[in-house]
Amino acid sequence: MDFEQNDNLSEPTFDSSQTPPAKRQTGWKIFWGVVLGLSILANIALFLMLIGVVAVFATGQKGVFTEEVIQDGPRTSKIAVITLSGVINDEKARGIHRQLKSARKDKHIKGLIIQVDSPGGTISGSDEIYNEIRKYRQETDKPVVAFMYGVAASGGYYVSAACEKIIAEPTTITGSIGVIAGHFVLQELLENKLGIKPAIVKSGEKKDWPSPFRPFTEEQRRYLEKKLINPAYERFVQIVDDGRPQLTSAEVKRLADGSIYSAAEAADEKLIDKIGYLDEAIEQVKLLAGIEKAQ
Repeated sequence: MDFEQNDNLSEPTFDSSQTPPAKRQTGWKIFWGVVLGLSILANIALFLMLIGVVAVFATGQKGVFTEEVIQDGPRTSKIAVITLSGVINDEKARGIHRQLKSARKDKHIKGLIIQVDSPGGTISGSDEIYNEIRKYRQETDKPVVAFMYGVAASGGYYVSAACEKIIAEPTTITGSIGVIAGHFVLQELLENKLGIKPAIVKSGEKKDWPSPFRPFTEEQRRYLEKKLINPAYERFVQIVDDGRPQLTSAEVKRLADGSIYSAAEAADEKLIDKIGYLDEAIEQVKLLAGIEKAQ
């Protein structure tokens, strides 16, 4: 659900030769400050988050490869490293798409490492990247290994589940398999504190559900759970179920309660394959690709 700010609204102006009453000017400032605040909060209200992830390619913002040797080896056998860092959004997902497209064109790339360090982001962006990684694996038949460090939770784990193997540094925090949405109710602030009563014109009973101008009802909560939260959660659980054949569906459901896990716990629960560092991830790609040396 998108909320749009009305750019046609503008602050009243006064003749420069006149001195407007201080009280009236202050009132307008409060009013327009509230309007601006509501515009921002309305956009936050239904910003469906999956405390999850994604990123900018390690080698640049434009999806263009720049090579840096991290391990000696033949130039005809290369392993590309893509970094997913920070909060996911659709623009970053498109960046990952461009970089995977570049990787397809380099015949010397024998496999990929996706470095993941992110606490979350949007569901759509995470799912786009998941799909791009899966598509790369299917089209090239080349191995892709996830290497987690720092925080690789929720959307970070969502993306990692697309990889053939998952390796995490000992201090990594991962998991947080779940979905959350936030909503602000401003009715009391507007009416009781500022004396402002919003007037809403709409067609369709559910057009403004949930509204920041009215109490959040149980019916509205059930509606959002049915339409947004539950489908996104079920999709997340299915992603993990598909990506971790070591786990039964019942085990995935048990783990998908929003809990975070240390690297050791994640290894015990089979959410990751191994605890290690980047060197181990490189060795894993070489093993899967059937090569002895790589650059």
